[in-house]
Amino acid sequence: MSDSQPAWERFKESPFLPATVLTLILSAAAGLFAWSYTYAMANPTPHSIPAAVVGSYEHARGRAFLEGMEKALNASVRVRPYDRPAAARAAVDEQEVFGVFEVRDDGRAVTLDVSGASGASVADVLSEAALEVGERTGVSVTVRDVNPLQPGDPRGLAIFYVSLAAVIIGFVGAIQLSVHARALNPPERIAFTAAYALLGGLAIAAAVDWLLGAVDLPFPQSWLILALTMFTSGMVFTMFNTLIGRWAMLPTWGVMVLVGNPSSGGAVSWPLLPSVLGAIGRWLPPGASVNAQHTAVYFPGHQHALPFLVLTGWALLSCGVFLNWSHRHPGGRQKESAGEPAPAVE
Repeated sequence: MSDSQPAWERFKESPFLPATVLTLILSAAAGLFAWSYTYAMANPTPHSIPAAVVGSYEHARGRAFLEGMEKALNASVRVRPYDRPAAARAAVDEQEVFGVFEVRDDGRAVTLDVSGASGASVADVLSEAALEVGERTGVSVTVRDVNPLQPGDPRGLAIFYVSLAAVIIGFVGAIQLSVHARALNPPERIAFTAAYALLGGLAIAAAVDWLLGAVDLPFPQSWLILALTMFTSGMVFTMFNTLIGRWAMLPTWGVMVLVGNPSSGGAVSWPLLPSVLGAIGRWLPPGASVNAQHTAVYFPGHQHALPFLVLTGWALLSCGVFLNWSHRHPGGRQKESAGEPAPAVE
């Protein structure tokens, strides 16, 4: 390198440029990470909590109690009337509502059935508000948890943690394949991503259920959800690595960690998240994974297709991009030139 070369040109060709860029990116990422999780989880506020109401809620005291709930929660409670308690309970099982207000004795008494499994934070908000409003309006309030969390997971965070593990190890595994197994061709890379996803999902489920006993998992279904989550996460990184190369970690981290995990509803239920995060969370892989796992554990027989469609859609999109643009992916064995023998492998 000539001493007469401009300083900027020497800097661009040195290892100091990428090191400087990475320093700035990592600094910004640290701030964004802290901001996103604090913004979503530090001060959960009710935005829209669907609840059911049955009984004599049209009497004056019943209306006064429900109006008091709306004022106490800043009009965030969306009350839906049901003809029968059984229909309202079915809505809880389908995760359409987070609680049931049963108004009795012409509005003089209210039983609030909350579902801790639907969201411990939402159940706490409804319970505290109902007791305060009942005392203020002269209505006797009884709170029952009709679908409690399991004893080993009193705050309902285990599902968030297992999904987080599947997401992070999923794309970290894809990074390691890119570094240590660069020679894998596209179908082989997809196959090995599926292999470590299956084994990793088994290990996560076994650690949480068999070793710790924190959550009694419906094992085959939970294993499938974790494996699909890991595979999807790994293929999302592989897709971005195909499209933008060395900077693939940036969009992967953004989609899966900065936005996906805080908006997943695992640590803070969707009705308490900021509205934008609550709306988009279920369409991202972490939210879909938490949703599917949560329903499998606490609402057996009421599983929804949407989270599986979301995970499968992201996986198929990622695989399709990777296979169609695999010539841009930094890896894979060179194809044999026409008429030339393949190079010897040592």
